[in-house]
Amino acid sequence: MELQERINAFSKLGSFLSQFSNSPYTKEDTVEANDLFFDGFKHQLQLAREHNGWFTKANLEYALDSWSKSLNYSNIKSWLSKYNFKKVESKTVAIIMAGNIPLVGFHDFLSVLITGHKVLIKQSSNDRHLLPYLAKYLETVEPNFKGKISFTQEHLENFDAVIATGSNNTARYFEYYFKGKPSIIRKNRNSVAILTGRETHEQLEALSDDIFRYYGLGCRNVSKLFVPKGYDFDAFFKAIYKWHNIIHEHKYANNYDYNKAVYLMSEFEMLENGFAMLKHDENYASPIAVLFYEYYDSADSLRQKLEQDQEYIQCIVSDTFPSSKVHFGETQKPQLWDYADDVDTVEFLLKT
Repeated sequence: MELQERINAFSKLGSFLSQFSNSPYTKEDTVEANDLFFDGFKHQLQLAREHNGWFTKANLEYALDSWSKSLNYSNIKSWLSKYNFKKVESKTVAIIMAGNIPLVGFHDFLSVLITGHKVLIKQSSNDRHLLPYLAKYLETVEPNFKGKISFTQEHLENFDAVIATGSNNTARYFEYYFKGKPSIIRKNRNSVAILTGRETHEQLEALSDDIFRYYGLGCRNVSKLFVPKGYDFDAFFKAIYKWHNIIHEHKYANNYDYNKAVYLMSEFEMLENGFAMLKHDENYASPIAVLFYEYYDSADSLRQKLEQDQEYIQCIVSDTFPSSKVHFGETQKPQLWDYADDVDTVEFLLKT
């Protein structure tokens, strides 16, 4: 199977997914194998929503829209242009996927197949409806994928390398269990934003998308703010108001009410606006509906702290801070070449 055939198949998948990025879903006659898969995928989306209350229609559509834009022919070609695929020996790569946001493990799935390997997937119970169906679509538009994609809920066996994503606790288990295999092991990470007090309303509004998209459940979601001493949060609260309707989502509201009650009973100081709470805290991983913040004295001292804590941080969001790689509003719009934990998955797979 040639690289060009794999690229063509995934670009066809991108066209298929583009039909589900906005409601109402519109069936396009030009999409290959649409008669076989269009109605079935609508059903899978419904099952995903029923199975996981965090997978709302809006969140599913946002994820599908993002992937449909990434999986276009020119974008895939640009992503792969720097790699050498000439000496790849096909192996079986196992992927243990998280389930915090829709299709969160898709980039690993794509990377394994696009590099010419077979993939053995163990999905999270929270997100098991979409990817097997999309795998069937790939096998239909490119029959050479048949026999290269398998799923299991049992113990992983007969694989040559592994990519595993989990909590800090499960990562320790992964490191022990897979110590004899080439591996990428991912732990808990969160994203931070750095504010100066000079941000515009539009910048802070964009930042609210980084905070609230997917209810803040993704590692690329901003869970902590670094602000200068004396920072006035009024402008911030005004800007994030665009997300105030999130409190009407019952799972989010339950978390908000619970965490607020805990903080009040513990007599923690906090700021809140009816749908989000701000708490001064040195940790990075904040609960749902809570955003931690911490003061910094200078850009140099903050830069040093972030370098020391880099193993806990996925994205640094700012339009001015020198070490930032992500602008406000861009955390949930990663490119194919934006690798989790800054570990080049494709390079790893080509050397496996």
